Amino acid sequence: MSHQNAGEDNLAAMTNAWSAMTRGFLRTATAANRAAVSAMIPSVDADNGTDSGRIAPPIPSVEYSDLDWQFDRTVDDPDHISVGDTVTFEKALTDEDVRAFAAVSGDTNRLHLDEDFASDTRFGERIVHGTLVSGLISSALARLPGLTIYLSQDLEFSGPVGIGDRVSARVEVVEDLGNNQYRLETVVRDEEDDATVIDGEAVVLIDDIPAE
Repeated sequence: MSHQNAGEDNLAAMTNAWSAMTRGFLRTATAANRAAVSAMIPSVDADNGTDSGRIAPPIPSVEYSDLDWQFDRTVDDPDHISVGDTVTFEKALTDEDVRAFAAVSGDTNRLHLDEDFASDTRFGERIVHGTLVSGLISSALARLPGLTIYLSQDLEFSGPVGIGDRVSARVEVVEDLGNNQYRLETVVRDEEDDATVIDGEAVVLIDDIPAE
């Protein structure tokens, strides 16, 4: 999906509208090897022995991942988390995702669901729910080592995401607050348009993972 056909005035209007509505990765060899190995191992549904399209990832706090999802992180031990560590999570936001989110959340705004209606808006097409886009930040945070608990999140939206666009969320530790709490910079990018669509900050608490 591309927004290149939109005029400069429309682009400026979209940016201003979203701003008013709300306010290079470091890849370790370990993470890269895990992703490569996981991608080569077929997934199996334990209940019926069939391929489920999901894989058991190398992070105990995240039970399943999809083969299409990608993530990288620069730290694997919660005791070694420090300022500068990053996690990036990436996936495509599909029509199925948007309709499922609308059903679960109750946000059935026609801008997200009705192509004819959306074509007459400033965006010219359906777009993904902003809350669904920002939810990828939580996906990245879940892949920090340890058991991550969200404490707060500030967001500023700067642009829309089209249906089917591939989106990445990157979180970076910018401050150790003590008591296993950390402040992180959170950025979401639309990889199709090579544009940042969300900026913000989060505070998380990282607990030990319960023993099995």
